[in-house]
Amino acid sequence: MSFQLLVFYVLAALMLFAAIRVITARNPVHSALFLVLAFVSCAGLWLLLEAEFLAITLVLVYVGAVMVLFLFVVMMLDINLQRLREGLFTYLPLGLTVALLMVLEMGLVLWARNSQLRDMPAPPPMGADYSNTKELGRLLYTDYVYPFEIAAVILLVAIVAAIALTLRRRKTTKYQDPAQQVAVRRQDRVRLVSMAPVRRAEPPPAPPADAQAAGQSPGDAR
Repeated sequence: MSFQLLVFYVLAALMLFAAIRVITARNPVHSALFLVLAFVSCAGLWLLLEAEFLAITLVLVYVGAVMVLFLFVVMMLDINLQRLREGLFTYLPLGLTVALLMVLEMGLVLWARNSQLRDMPAPPPMGADYSNTKELGRLLYTDYVYPFEIAAVILLVAIVAAIALTLRRRKTTKYQDPAQQVAVRRQDRVRLVSMAPVRRAEPPPAPPADAQAAGQSPGDAR
């Protein structure tokens, strides 16, 4: 077994383990961190395929930006873990069935391709002046320009749908209407009420000083 094949098996095992832990970890923060490990392992596989641009893009965009945003949102939200696990066993058989079908499909595809690729020679190593970024751009904007544009439109529709779902009206949420705030009048907010004056009750007169000194009441002093 060559060193490159050994690295491939190690990275593939790490990515498979991280992907399983993403959906089985109890803590959402741990799930996001395992997803970071899966992205890094996938970037290593891209490096083995001599696709340095895709590997760096995966690390910078997903690990450096998207996953930081995920961690920030997960750590700032007060997620009720008990409520999230309520429907786990209800949908577990369906999820396992779909996962098994996907594994079977990928196995059939890999088996069919391996049966054809066994006799094919390995691709020759590229030179030092080879730029996979330039080659990737050439393929995207020439041979695969229509799938690339369709994917861009689908992502745009997904962004618009996410914004529309976020801006939906809820009964428990308070909203501000700037037009109503500008058009408000004093008569609508302030009410002047006229009230009759209230007289304060006068305190009883204090007893004379000589009566207090003698320990007598004011009536006895008279």
